[in-house]
Amino acid sequence: MSKYNERLSATARLEYITYKTEELLELAQNRYKITIQVANRAKRRKYEDIEIIDDPVNKPIIKAIIEMVDEITEPEILND
Repeated sequence: MSKYNERLSATARLEYITYKTEELLELAQNRYKITIQVANRAKRRKYEDIEIIDDPVNKPIIKAIIEMVDEITEPEILND
């Protein structure tokens, strides 16, 4: 893969993460409370998952944000 394609791919991932973060903050009734919940979930994930990779997409905070947005917007996932 060329450097240009890698850069585009990284930019697209960062835009997706930004979009999900904004979506979570819009859905939250209390921004402070949701921020604390995301931080606590990320902290738990960090200590549960020993093999954390330095890839920005696999950081515990990113996974916590994406999981929480999915839980709020798609509750049927939890019911399965």
